[in-house]
Amino acid sequence: MPSACVVGAGVVGLTTATLLQEARPDVKVTLFADKFEEATTSVGAAGIFTPSAMFRGPSQEVTWRWLADGFAHYSRLLQTPDADEAGVRELSGYTLSVNNPDAVRTPIESLTEYRLLTPQEVRSFSGSWKYGSFLKTLLVENQRHLPYLMKKFRRRGGQAISCHVTSLEELADEFDVVCNCSGLGARVLAGDHDVLPVRGQIFQVRAPWIKEFIFTDQDAYIIPGLEHVTLGGTRQFANSKLTVDEFDSRAIWEKCNRLVPSLKDAKVVHNYGHGSYGVMGAPGTAMHAVRLAVEALDAGTKARL
Repeated sequence: MPSACVVGAGVVGLTTATLLQEARPDVKVTLFADKFEEATTSVGAAGIFTPSAMFRGPSQEVTWRWLADGFAHYSRLLQTPDADEAGVRELSGYTLSVNNPDAVRTPIESLTEYRLLTPQEVRSFSGSWKYGSFLKTLLVENQRHLPYLMKKFRRRGGQAISCHVTSLEELADEFDVVCNCSGLGARVLAGDHDVLPVRGQIFQVRAPWIKEFIFTDQDAYIIPGLEHVTLGGTRQFANSKLTVDEFDSRAIWEKCNRLVPSLKDAKVVHNYGHGSYGVMGAPGTAMHAVRLAVEALDAGTKARL
């Protein structure tokens, strides 16, 4: 039986592993990771499908294919009986900008419902916003989605091994294909020093009266989820600190309260440090990785990384 392994059990790793099982049911897939589900940074992500210019592949064409494939993947899941267990739902909301009309555009305009706001609609929001748009998109909550993917992976015969991988080459001696989904760990495993951490800090609060998301170009966003509302955020490059910073917390709370004053009555649940575009990018990039893995398996070549 041909074999493959996936390194990393965040949303990208688990999506890659399950899609590889779908593409090649005859392949035995093993998952290696030192952190699973609640211990991963993926679990703290708000999980909203909202691409920006920061999310890009090797070309514009590839980036678009990743986005279109990913949106289609989650849209199909939304139409199945598994949607609730998988933490997938439709979500609509607004993007606001003080001075940049391009900031309220989105690459997925053609994939979903989208329109620019009228000046009167923009003025209805608290603050000095000048531009705005309405968008209907998808939300994937990893508190549910990661356990859902792991359950699917194990049900299909996948083996998950808890360990710290120190060498992809050693795995290549054992498996026909090795898929590296180690995130920041790729700095060491793949020698890729262009990989940098992006520190995100958020609040999660109980505010069930908030039904639509709000994004702004002032580093403030409010995203209602299945059980809580995510308030953010920070985007600190080359910062790998996972502990909560009280100054960031204060800034996030003040920005979001100015945007939606009713949040002052919300009950704070907890803070997270989280990644950036893992949920959104997972299906499209995983499909790309699986295509490469299947090509390697079909070609009969050994130990393709």
